[in-house]
Amino acid sequence: MIRLGLIGCGEHAETGHAIPLARYNAEHPGEIELAAACDIRLERAQNFCRKYGFTTAYDSANKMLRQSKLDGCIAVVPPERIVEVGISLLRLGVPCVVEKPLGASLSDVTLLLDTAKATHTFNMVSVNRRFMPFLNRGVEWTRSIGPIRYVRCTMTRNARSEPEFIWTTAVHAVDALRYIAGQVIESSVHVMKSSEAAAWHAIDLSFENGIRGHIDVLPTSGMLEETYDLFGEGFRVSATCPFGPQRLLRCFRDNELVLEEVARADMPEEVLNGCYDETAEFVRALKQKRSPHPSIEVVFPSVTLCLMMAKNTEDEQLIIHGD
Repeated sequence: MIRLGLIGCGEHAETGHAIPLARYNAEHPGEIELAAACDIRLERAQNFCRKYGFTTAYDSANKMLRQSKLDGCIAVVPPERIVEVGISLLRLGVPCVVEKPLGASLSDVTLLLDTAKATHTFNMVSVNRRFMPFLNRGVEWTRSIGPIRYVRCTMTRNARSEPEFIWTTAVHAVDALRYIAGQVIESSVHVMKSSEAAAWHAIDLSFENGIRGHIDVLPTSGMLEETYDLFGEGFRVSATCPFGPQRLLRCFRDNELVLEEVARADMPEEVLNGCYDETAEFVRALKQKRSPHPSIEVVFPSVTLCLMMAKNTEDEQLIIHGD
């Protein structure tokens, strides 16, 4: 029985972690125990105990970690607290999942990475796009067709005007394309500014295997959608997920639609958006006594690239070299 704890009981912790954990617990009885939930507002932790089956509620992470004897812990805290909480878990030797963007500054993120390397504690970053079934089935389909030559993501949102969008949210798109295409050797970003709206970003990527990529980050374009496109000689894959008016996978070859999957109305969101498979990977890794994937070290280049873009938004164009 693997004893798990959750630090942070807000909205994202609920949709991205508590719900998938409860589903996993129901589908794999006897494998895990939801031992503890913690939030600075105790009533929220108590609510998670009632709704999702956590055993004990805490309002202090330190107290929870002292008393609960956890085999693994998931931390869902604001960016400015990720490093503090993550380092505590790593130094205590508690296998952990931490949230992107790993910290609020390049120096903080680097400190978290250095601690992970020094402690050798198993760790994982919550980047659910790597676990989306539609995207993974599309990637798998290309393996029987031919090499990918070009990858693209269009990330649109409605009224997301926060200046940190590029490093707190668009990091998902950057990391997903790195997951698909490999290490980045060069990137450039064009910042599209408006005195009356948030900045938009057009990002070009070159990967070490010769694949090229592009990301459009359009946070105030009036529509919630995320689409990933993979192109090769004679084929195309298009996966709209986790957001869009219709979530689907379409695979084309020689001008014909050869594979199509459309999300059913009853398909659970935590399965569709990859959060469930992400949870399953963490649990499997703990059972097998191995490091879960992706680790802080694996996701670090995605985060640093986005932080560097954010730091240089005053430039019309920024060119960055290497992972």
